[in-house]
Amino acid sequence: MHHIERHRTTHIGWLRASVLGANDGLISTASLVVGVAASGVPRSAVLISGVAGLVAGTMSMAAGEYVSVSSQADTEAADLARERRELATDEEAERAELAAIYVDRGLTPPLAAQVAEQLMAKDALEAHARDELGLSDTTAARPLQAALASAVSFAVGALLPVVISAVVPRALLAVLVTTSTLALLGVLGAVAARVGGAIMWRGAFRVTFWGALAMGLSALVGRLFGATV
Repeated sequence: MHHIERHRTTHIGWLRASVLGANDGLISTASLVVGVAASGVPRSAVLISGVAGLVAGTMSMAAGEYVSVSSQADTEAADLARERRELATDEEAERAELAAIYVDRGLTPPLAAQVAEQLMAKDALEAHARDELGLSDTTAARPLQAALASAVSFAVGALLPVVISAVVPRALLAVLVTTSTLALLGVLGAVAARVGGAIMWRGAFRVTFWGALAMGLSALVGRLFGATV
């Protein structure tokens, strides 16, 4: 029976974008809400700032992720085009280059030459993309997927502080936004660490630490400006 192994790297593209988006949505929107609330403005102003932060942040995450991953995809495409040209003009040199890579990995020169020859006979470009450039279908840049994952996850993360701003009493708003955000950040950090094979408490701690710092500084700024305006 053929044994199939599932590795965590198959999730790295969408997982990175999703976790980053959700954390950013939570931290940035909650910090905005807490900072505005600390200034003493009415609930309507706090809610408007939260909704504006949700919409602006969602579009910013989508655009930023799309541009960033598109640049990566362009680089990958350029590298593949160069390999395709080199294979067309000097296949023997490319075969020797591939064999040298396998020698560096521990194969004997005769075996490395044999492996290079067989792999290139099957799909020369794929062999060079994988073993020379480090490219594969698993790690290939997917701009649209990354943009959608970032946008949706940001909006989902930002939704919590916005909903709390709309339903809880004004006097409890900042406290409830802060505590619920820290709790959810801890869960997200632990889940991301678990899926990625890291230590769960460490992942939870680092994201809650930075979230608490962001909200604390935002509240300080809001209180200072609220007292002077």
